[in-house]
Formats: sequence, structure tokens, C-alpha cells
Amino acid sequence: MTDCDFLVVGHGLAGATLADELRRRGHQVLAYDAGRPDSASRVAAGLVNPVAGRRFALAWRAEELIPYATDYYRALEVRFKQPFFTAAPIFKVFGSAQEQADIVARSAARPWGDFVGDIITHDPGLPGVTAPHGGAWLHRGGYLAVAELLGALAAEGRAAGWLRPETFDWEKLVSSAPAGTSPAFVYNGTVRARHVVCCEGAESINNPYFSWLPLTPNQGEVLDVECAGLDAGQVLNRSAYVVPLGGGRFRVGATYRWPPFAEGPTADGRAELVGRLAALTSAPFAVVAQRAGVRPAVRDRKPLLGPHPSVPGLSFCGGYGSKGVVLAPRLAALMADWLAGRADLWPEVSLARYRALWPVPANG
Repeated sequence: MTDCDFLVVGHGLAGATLADELRRRGHQVLAYDAGRPDSASRVAAGLVNPVAGRRFALAWRAEELIPYATDYYRALEVRFKQPFFTAAPIFKVFGSAQEQADIVARSAARPWGDFVGDIITHDPGLPGVTAPHGGAWLHRGGYLAVAELLGALAAEGRAAGWLRPETFDWEKLVSSAPAGTSPAFVYNGTVRARHVVCCEGAESINNPYFSWLPLTPNQGEVLDVECAGLDAGQVLNRSAYVVPLGGGRFRVGATYRWPPFAEGPTADGRAELVGRLAALTSAPFAVVAQRAGVRPAVRDRKPLLGPHPSVPGLSFCGGYGSKGVVLAPRLAALMADWLAGRADLWPEVSLARYRALWPVPANG
């Protein structure tokens, strides 16, 4: 029998950062991950964008979450002796004169703090960039090599034996704690855990314990392109992001598709992203790869953390949507603090806000 304090199911950004946080605090952790190629974490461009969306609004808790995430990824770079995070300015290209005017008018109140620097009201002359209405320079952002980081953490876990690359079968999980005692679980007759945390991302909709949560899988597609005419010194953003990959390559994304959607990349997704990139650059480019992943989107666009309503010792951590790179490190620490009884979950992320959706069993 293998004993552990925490059994973590899923090793995307949510599960990997939580397992890492718990292990660094001295807990025995066992993680399971099937390694789905269509998970959002394995397709993401890893963008850290402090101001985004059509409303050009400051990201939720940006002042806390972005520095925390940056420090965490820098610490992993030291630990693995491998680069993961690239700090880079982001140039938000204005799509129209009206958008330019709106943002210039709002800038007088400095609603974005030092996350927004110069606002340019003319074409800045960036190599290959089509920006007749100018744009805004965003600071303290950048991009993370998500696949490489998850690969390093997974390799460490497999070598040490705490990560098992296999599908977790929830039907084989049983509670073994006598009434009135601390929670305990046995999995497949071979693993005993004090606490189980579901970090399965979009796959959670099929989880027998958490399928009631308001998770709606959302498919996103990205393109990798070669474009010698673009400068790799910044990220571009205008209805699509363009993130440097090195060697004259860039990742362009992302689409948003609600169910039902096709499995894997689509011709429509490719055409949409090619059109968005063509609106951003006058430079010729060639598509060299296309990928699709499924995000775990939540109705109110906030994550879901916390305990199952009726199964002691069983919890959920996920629902990060397209913001996992920014959210995961700080929320892993919050979740670890809560599991240790040292902190309350933030109301905005507590799954208790959806408690009314839980279908109470007929026997109570």
C-alpha cells in the first residue's frame, strides 16, 4: 500500500503547481495524469497579459497575481537550470480611431497603474506591424514556455515516483475513514490518501463528484507561423496575440469555440487565425503548425476551489480558463494554505458560490 497526504488528479498547470506547492511544504504527494494532448495547458502560448479584452480592463488581482507568478517561474528556472519565462513588452494595437479615442480618454484617470506605459496615437513604425491608429505599450507582462515547464515538473515527478502517467479511475476511489475520524481514501486497493484533489481541467465535466459545477469546455486553436518580417522583441495583441517562439517563429491565437466542437484543429480555426494575423502584419508568413486545446471555462470567468459538499477530504482546484499562467501559482499557494487550515478561500474563487447547483442526493 502506497501512503500519501495528498492525491492530486491531473498535472496541467493547476495540478502541477498545486502538487509542487504541497511537496515544497513537506507533504507526501502522489499525482496521476493521463497526458491528454488536447489539454489547454499543453497548447497555450503562456501569455501573461495585465490588460486585455474588448473592455481593455486591468486583469483581476493583477497587482498580486502577476508578480507572484513571475517570481514562481523564475524560481523554477533556477531549480531546473532551464529558461521558462520571458519578460516582454506587449503592444496593444488599436483597431480603430474610436478605440484609440476611448482608451486615450480613459488614460487620464490611470486605471491601469504602471501596467500601461506610452499610448501612441500614430503608427509607431514597428517592423512588419500594421498599426495606423497606434496602440498602447503594456508593461510587466511576458510569456511562459508552458509545455517545457510542465515537462520539467513531470520528468521530476516520474523520476522520483510521485507522478504516475496513467488515467485515474474515479470509480476505484473509496472512502476508508470510520465515522468521526479524519478523511481517508483508498484508490484501486493500492493507494491510501488523506485528501484527494481534482485538477482535471475540462475533463472534470465527466467527473462523478464534480460534474455539477458550471464548467463549460471551450476549445481554442493556435497557429505556429514563420514570419521573418516581424520583430521578436515584443508580443503583439489585436483580436489575436502574436507571441515569439524564437528562430523567426511566432504563436498566434486563439480562437474560442463553444460546444459542440470538432476534435482537433479545424479549417475554420486556421482561416480565422490567418485572417487575424493578416490584419496585424504586412509581412509574409507561413503556417507551420496548428494545435487545438480545450479550456475549462467557468460561467463567471473565475476559478473554482474548495471542498465537495458532502465528501470530506475531497476537493476541486481548477476552472482557470485562458488565465492559468497568471492564476496557477498564487492559487496553488492559497489552496495549500486552505488545506492546512491556515487561510480561508477567497469568496471570488470558492466553489461554494455555486453550492445551489449541487444535486442533493435523495437520501440527504
